[in-house]
Amino acid sequence: MPYGAHIAIAAAAARKRQEEEEDMAGYNKEDLEGWEFKIMRSATGRFKDYQRVQDVCQEEAKAGWEMVEKFDNYRIRFKRRVERRSSDSQIGIDPYRTNVGMGEGTIAVVVIGVVLGLIAAGLLVSLLVEKGKLQTGELGVVLPFVIIVLAAIAIVVARLRHR
Repeated sequence: MPYGAHIAIAAAAARKRQEEEEDMAGYNKEDLEGWEFKIMRSATGRFKDYQRVQDVCQEEAKAGWEMVEKFDNYRIRFKRRVERRSSDSQIGIDPYRTNVGMGEGTIAVVVIGVVLGLIAAGLLVSLLVEKGKLQTGELGVVLPFVIIVLAAIAIVVARLRHR
């Protein structure tokens, strides 16, 4: 599939999520007066775990946010009174953050890094076998080591991007 097609599919999925969230809101003017809303997202489905939902709710409560509804394991809607904005500078967190955990960009970087690493490892092993530096019987020892190293690199990259 061409790269442009992937972008179009991702854009269509984002539009669909946006429309779904707007349809689910169903607020009238009185419901909105004096309130602001936001949707917290988790690209990895962290909201399937009850304790993680509670942790996010406690963190958001510092800025006055209250959970309105959990859409699914990826999205939770919050609301707060607009008067709470005045204390935003004292709470020590970003009151308008909308992502929890690894974002989609981080996941993409990790996946691309692992794929490129596996390709490079495959080419290296192939070259070593071709040159006679590595016997095919030794692959059972070399490949798990390569996979472990790549997994460690992916974890380090994810943690660095998460900061």
